[in-house]
Amino acid sequence: MNAPPTFPIEVRGSAGRPLGMSPARFLRDYWQKRPLLIRHAFPDFRPPLQPDDLAGLACEPTALARLIVHDEARDRWRVKSSPLEEADFAATPPRNWTLLVQDVDKWDADVADLLQHFTFLPSWRMDDVMVSYAEPGGGVGAHVDQYDVFLLQGLGQRHWAISDDPLAPKAFRPDIELKQLAQFEPTHEWLLDPGDMLYLPPGIPHDGVAFGGPCMTFSVGMRAPSQAELTGDLADYIAEQLPDELRYADPDLTPARHAGEIDQAALDRIKAALPFAAALREDLLRDWFGRFITRYRNAQVPASPERPLSTERFAARLAAGARLLRHPWARMAWARGKAGCTLYVCGQAHAASAELAQRLCAERELAVDRVIPAADRELLRALVNDGHLLLRPARRRR
Repeated sequence: MNAPPTFPIEVRGSAGRPLGMSPARFLRDYWQKRPLLIRHAFPDFRPPLQPDDLAGLACEPTALARLIVHDEARDRWRVKSSPLEEADFAATPPRNWTLLVQDVDKWDADVADLLQHFTFLPSWRMDDVMVSYAEPGGGVGAHVDQYDVFLLQGLGQRHWAISDDPLAPKAFRPDIELKQLAQFEPTHEWLLDPGDMLYLPPGIPHDGVAFGGPCMTFSVGMRAPSQAELTGDLADYIAEQLPDELRYADPDLTPARHAGEIDQAALDRIKAALPFAAALREDLLRDWFGRFITRYRNAQVPASPERPLSTERFAARLAAGARLLRHPWARMAWARGKAGCTLYVCGQAHAASAELAQRLCAERELAVDRVIPAADRELLRALVNDGHLLLRPARRRR
């Protein structure tokens, strides 16, 4: 009789294999199934952002940030949400506090480059890179996330404790605004060094605490709409399309074949998540999901330029060697249908060639060939005029 397979909870990575295994094996054995610690996932890792830069970003009026201070003696937690000011940092104690800033990849291109290591996942599944800075003892307490997250240690050390007990209690403390667990009994504990990475699927209780000195962690989080969010938005969409008359999960995910594509397997998972979705026409379901997932959890929408580009001026800029840069806030996905390919951008649908749609989802900066089809060229102009694409002047020769 064959012994059941074993799945180690700790492996060693390398520069060429940050998961410590192939993406296909990781998705098959760990994704949405069990936690995994990868030692040296990013050997000789240097954080793309420094603590002072993170604090400066947290003071930006539109940044999403929280400053959390723990009074250990009285077990009290104080949370200050953005906008933050320099005075808030000046008032922090020597230890037991942490700064959390969300969507840092939208503000910093070097942080955004971290996402290139996760292209085995559909790009529309990505949410953001949240960066946390903490002084010794700093953290947010034991909690549970309802989405997949990769926790990459960037600076200093952090002590992580998790529980993979399926019967672990999930009740929250009623006395603080943070959603901390009332009870937490870890089954595994580690001390992570820079370059180490911890993967946690949804629903795993965990607690991370800065150890020894200043600490930075880069958290690559996924978008996992709840059934309530899916149902609500789908109902709104149907109401708009028809006269008056169901959380997304993909434990069977295989490496993405085409960047940004909402494929048939994804559509089948939507049907499984929404009990009544199987009764809908597949083109309606695909169109709704493309609009929804590119709008979902988008904190801001790019602003249109003050002066729209005419067809002639746009063609002239491209002829001069200008390149197109995807706006950090522009979320994109695409899907094939009976009528051709549709590109979804921040909730809007556009007819596009599959080649262009895939390039827009895969490449942050795009060089446009002069022989591009007229329809695709006009779509690019429309995306520039909507603010979703930015024109970057041609690089000067030295």
